[in-house]
Amino acid sequence: MCAPGCLETVHHRLSRRNFFKGAGATAAAGALAAAYPPRPAAAQPRSFERVVDMTHTMSPEFPTFFNKPGIELERMARIENDGYNMYRWSLIEHAGTHLDAPIHFSREDQHTAEQIPAEQLVAPLVVVDIKARAAESPDARLTPDDLKAWEAQYGPIPDGAAVAMNSGWDQHAYTEKFVGRDDDGGMHFPGIHAEATQYLLEETGAQGLMVDTLSLDYGQSTSFDTHYAWLPTNRWGLENLKNLDQVPASGATVVIGAPKVQDATGGLTRVLALV
Repeated sequence: MCAPGCLETVHHRLSRRNFFKGAGATAAAGALAAAYPPRPAAAQPRSFERVVDMTHTMSPEFPTFFNKPGIELERMARIENDGYNMYRWSLIEHAGTHLDAPIHFSREDQHTAEQIPAEQLVAPLVVVDIKARAAESPDARLTPDDLKAWEAQYGPIPDGAAVAMNSGWDQHAYTEKFVGRDDDGGMHFPGIHAEATQYLLEETGAQGLMVDTLSLDYGQSTSFDTHYAWLPTNRWGLENLKNLDQVPASGATVVIGAPKVQDATGGLTRVLALV
């Protein structure tokens, strides 16, 4: 993903003298990963009664940051002429329901999509509801208070958890409100506050961060603080989820069908909740 101002922000961050530069890039990313290492989910027997698909169907019409289709399909074969059907895909990695691999907002030594350990892609699902606040303002953000309220009701966020923000924004997919562009080109949709991200890093062993909007950061962000805090710790993100209202706040397991493409910074992902 890259909102207006994104490329300038990324260039600024990657060129700062004491930030991601040369050998310092590896040291900075390594220090973050060492300070907040992901904790694997506790292995235990699990059963489920139903499967909830939390994936939007990808098409050229699905909204993106880029004012261009996230996917284009070129017909290569037809069964009538060739005996089989086949398309060639032209795909933007960060469009549709998709993974943000750690390398997406890191320099070196952080996982690309295919390097994420399989055991980190099956996780206890934590769903934090901010729909009421998002209905009042498209610029709403998930905060530490939301996380603390969830823990007060359901107990500590489990090690290895995937924490999902449920803003109800999936209902706006394929409408102008989903992106929320204003007259100046800025965007308005909910996201995760940097302070909530820091709380998850410091106080929990969560390993995945998921949203039902276009970005982990809210639409107005130009600094992408949540991306820069979360991904360089070798944690993954997921954007553009749906059907979070169909899963419980606690107790489900999420299975991430991450793309296994060499050097990918992310990509289309099938996300299933076992309830």
